[in-house]
Amino acid sequence: MPINDETRLAIYSRLKKHLDIHVPPMVVKENVAELTYELSGNKAVPYGHDKKIVPGMYFCSVAQRKDSVVFYFFPMYYNPAMNEVAPALCKCLKGKTCFHFKKEEQVDEKELGALLKMGMEAWKERGYLV
Repeated sequence: MPINDETRLAIYSRLKKHLDIHVPPMVVKENVAELTYELSGNKAVPYGHDKKIVPGMYFCSVAQRKDSVVFYFFPMYYNPAMNEVAPALCKCLKGKTCFHFKKEEQVDEKELGALLKMGMEAWKERGYLV
């Protein structure tokens, strides 16, 4: 069921506000007219089976969809224990790293802040941030 434009924009804005706190050191890779927003690390690193150098390791993104606002959080692949830090947010988790929000109250800002902090620490430990 689609959500209205006002709710979608409110959810997107709440998520983006928390991501903006981490710029810098994170780098904005995409910022398209309040529809998508993507962050990555600030250090070129090898990626994939052929170890191709990418300008920054993907960290997270938020995007507006017809029926929800999605938040992709890549550090959760590396540390499934992050689920324990954000139990309310994880109720909206579909798959391993994709959250789907349909209501503003689903975005627990305290848990989101803790999750992003853990992700930043993981990216620093892995050498994805200078």
